[in-house]
Amino acid sequence: MALLAGAALAAGAGVPQACAGTRGLEIAVPAYVYPGDPMVTGLQGASPAASVVVLNPNNGDNPFDASWQAQADALRARTTATGGHTKVLGYVHTEWAGRPLAAVKASVDNYLKTADGKLHVDGIFFDTVSRDCGTGNSARDYYLALRQYVQQTVAAIDPAAEELVVDNPGTAIADCFLEPGHRTADTFVTFENTYAAYTGSGWLGGNVFNSTAGYYSGASFDPSGTAFWHLIHAVPDAPAMRSALDTAYGRGAGYVYATDDTLANPWDAAPGWGFAAETGYAATVG
Repeated sequence: MALLAGAALAAGAGVPQACAGTRGLEIAVPAYVYPGDPMVTGLQGASPAASVVVLNPNNGDNPFDASWQAQADALRARTTATGGHTKVLGYVHTEWAGRPLAAVKASVDNYLKTADGKLHVDGIFFDTVSRDCGTGNSARDYYLALRQYVQQTVAAIDPAAEELVVDNPGTAIADCFLEPGHRTADTFVTFENTYAAYTGSGWLGGNVFNSTAGYYSGASFDPSGTAFWHLIHAVPDAPAMRSALDTAYGRGAGYVYATDDTLANPWDAAPGWGFAAETGYAATVG
């Protein structure tokens, strides 16, 4: 989901199906706008607050300067429906595991290594993520190295901080990315498309897949209920928003965001029904 761009369940033999997540549904919003934009002031005013907000200074290639830090701090002060505070993530592009690791880490450093030595974000949102393992799990290991880099960097700044790492392939992801000991993120965006696609053939039938099982829910990888995030744009109205949220929960998403905003950048304006209508409804789901 770059800035200004963007089946029946097959459980399969040998694929364990653990219990569903326990946290219900939460709203997580990509906000691809500048500090002070009406979209982020709307997020700051929503009650309950969104659980996660992604900020995006030129795809992570620009410094996360004082104006961005102040915006992040204001969002992080807000209280969510679960009683916690909004988590803010910094956007970083990876070009489907084709961008050099050193360049990606430099973008991560823009967010985490600040002049005042403090954390102003809670983690990193990696975009343009490969959904396939790669030869010899090379793509999987690329993203594993990035997660470990975020973990190590955050721990060096604040050992008590609990970082959040998100990978966004925008579609179902190979389950090698969630294998114990090799998991590349806390949360995966496993749908990013229109409402029409979400309610039609754009939903492939599960959050994860492999060559034996095909597409399946991924519940066995999701004891906290926060492993999967669905992003739905071009939603026609508020009733459709509520239907999308209900559908997302039924498909195993712990995080979701539905908006009537449309391409080219569907993440640059508040939905017509307002954020509070969505965060409030999500709190009743699950």
